[in-house]
Amino acid sequence: MFDVDEFLDDCIRANQEDKPHLAIKELLERAMSDPAALASALPPERAEITPLHASPELTVLKVVWTPGMTFRPHNHAMWAAIGIYTGGEDNEFFRREGGGLTPSGGRSLHVGDTVLLGGDVIHAVTNPTKEHAGAIHIYGGDLFGAVRSEWDPETFEEQQYDVPAAIQYFEDQNRLFESPTGA
Repeated sequence: MFDVDEFLDDCIRANQEDKPHLAIKELLERAMSDPAALASALPPERAEITPLHASPELTVLKVVWTPGMTFRPHNHAMWAAIGIYTGGEDNEFFRREGGGLTPSGGRSLHVGDTVLLGGDVIHAVTNPTKEHAGAIHIYGGDLFGAVRSEWDPETFEEQQYDVPAAIQYFEDQNRLFESPTGA
């Protein structure tokens, strides 16, 4: 059984260590060793970005992607640790070049996988599976208060990250997924 409150307490303690990103990743790896317990405690039933803990020092989210959902290139402006407990995430990475973005590789995450992203990483995410992708995302700071960027997926034009628009996008994806016509 996965105890969300105990996990969050462990994350808060780990964030006080000399290398918090490594301590957090280790905690996340242990949690991902039992993906069924995570899915039971944090059911991945609809697209969502749900804060489990938010403070100036640490943000822990339950993130769920609908099947086939894609999210535009964005940054976090802080380190991030991501663990997948259902479905999957295809991460496409980018680097800044000539005032825009250039693709620079990618990484597919499957059930049980974790990844640590540096504070300068820019990525887009797609759930390539036919099931909801459930994940825990942990950030080394206040993700919702940070000055961040997102990029138009077609033109790669940079703009300020819009938290309310991102949350609305997840809701829109739920409507699309739940609609019999997909519209």
